[in-house]
Amino acid sequence: MQDALLHIYWLPMVLAFGAALYAVVAVLASRVSVSRAAASEGRAAPTPVSVLKPLCGAEPRLFDNLATFCEQTHPCFEVICGVSRADDPAIAIVHRLQAAYPRCRISLVVDPRIHGTNLKVSNLINLAQWAHHDVFVLADSDIAVEPDYLERVCAPLADPQAGVVTCLYRAKGIAGFWSRVGAQFINEWFVPSVRIAHAFGSTRFGFGATLALRRATLERMGGFERLSNTLADDFWLAEHVRELGLATVLSPVVVETDVTESTLSALWDRETRWLRTIRSVNRLGFAFLFVTITLPWIVCGAWLAFALHGAALHPAALAALVGACVTGLSARVILHAMMSGERHMFWRDLALMPVRDALLFAQWMAGSFGSTVVWRGVRMPVEDTGAPATVFRPEPVKALEVSDGR
Repeated sequence: MQDALLHIYWLPMVLAFGAALYAVVAVLASRVSVSRAAASEGRAAPTPVSVLKPLCGAEPRLFDNLATFCEQTHPCFEVICGVSRADDPAIAIVHRLQAAYPRCRISLVVDPRIHGTNLKVSNLINLAQWAHHDVFVLADSDIAVEPDYLERVCAPLADPQAGVVTCLYRAKGIAGFWSRVGAQFINEWFVPSVRIAHAFGSTRFGFGATLALRRATLERMGGFERLSNTLADDFWLAEHVRELGLATVLSPVVVETDVTESTLSALWDRETRWLRTIRSVNRLGFAFLFVTITLPWIVCGAWLAFALHGAALHPAALAALVGACVTGLSARVILHAMMSGERHMFWRDLALMPVRDALLFAQWMAGSFGSTVVWRGVRMPVEDTGAPATVFRPEPVKALEVSDGR
């Protein structure tokens, strides 16, 4: 009877142990990584910075997020915002920003040229030519930062061996139930997985929340044009810099981002796109992501412990299984507490944990298939087509506009 039970249950038992171990390592890595990063952080003399902001549409809190980039303590920086359409609603928000911060150099670029399948990269190509400084900071439109952000993220570039600096981010759900579920995707799954990888020595990442690099480094890797037909442009920018023999630095700075999806359908589309993107850059890692989705396997282990209670299974094995489930569940709750920030958010969103992990497991299975994703209304291939970038120059070119609000 014992042998038969082991043949039936060995796989879910192994998964339960693996999930519990991962949950514990996630907690430890999060604590150790933050402590080490803060201890190793240094400051350098600030160099002039060009902040590139590709925009598309009037996203929720866009003005507030952009305003944080205009309130920097850095002594010399500019903010360059770009859109591809003359009727983009983001233009009015940039004009409002220019009026609110007249002492900050805020430029608006309206340029319809398309340089490949990735429209964000096309926007960056159009923006970069107007940058006045030799250090670039790229940050997505939904990012908010602290006043010392530019000084801190650019400091590592004083080291000639530092090629690109990137940041992790903390998410806030601002559109109800599903946006809070989406925030847990980032805070309690994505961020801990990066912390674990970094703790074990990996630097194969780059996040659109922040990418800081020197203009000369960008030119050596082939410029933004090299990314014009890729989906995971943030990852590949950092990867191409690493190919030059330069390091990727994970800054201790953690920025904030908004999760605005208010429906399950919108959240499903966004997170499935992220997972397919992960699959495109790391197939082996994606294949084993199921172990990182901890609650389903811990629950499965608890069910097995109940089912095998009193069976002809060695008491030590049964005790180990129960211990793993209790430890894994405790670690998962601790991780939720660490990422919640405030006590009321911990209790409010505690019940979302099983919803979050069950949904993530379904998305992982869906992300295993499919060759395209939809991003900002454009369907893109998951894999790089390898085709050379094609530049389209709509006429008349005088549709181009550059304005600093003065």
